[in-house]
Amino acid sequence: SVRYQYVPTSCRGFYDTIFNNLSSLPALRESLESRGVLGQLKARIRAEVFNALDDQSEPRPALSHDNLLINELIREYLEFNKYRYTASVLTAESGQPEVPLDRQFMANELKVVEDPSSRSVPLLYGLLSHFLSSSGDSGGKLFLRGSAPATMTRDPNTLPGPES
Repeated sequence: SVRYQYVPTSCRGFYDTIFNNLSSLPALRESLESRGVLGQLKARIRAEVFNALDDQSEPRPALSHDNLLINELIREYLEFNKYRYTASVLTAESGQPEVPLDRQFMANELKVVEDPSSRSVPLLYGLLSHFLSSSGDSGGKLFLRGSAPATMTRDPNTLPGPES
């Protein structure tokens, strides 16, 4: 017989309700774990719960050019490492286009020249490698200037929010 349970309104509660009940089915849980499917199912359910709870009535701010590039660097890294569901949540939440940006376009925008071996890994790895291996003239430290995207204006008396 089918047993209906109260499903809590929080994502975490919903997630816990589903997967705690799997523990009562050890053979199924073990089979899913051994085939490497359980983690994917958990991630997929998290992504679907997020999509269901995402408030579409509140419009998101326009995606700035800088954020478009940053999100694409992160998406490329996530997909390279097989974090597909995390990448799908990033895309849905940020408003990033579904189709990834062309890698050569990204390299041009970032003023990066790649050799053939660097094309096999995400651009983020190459950028990190560059900064970790360069020593510069400031004692090995990079001086960062505070530049916000042109679309962001902020009262200097307020603290930065999560979107900065």
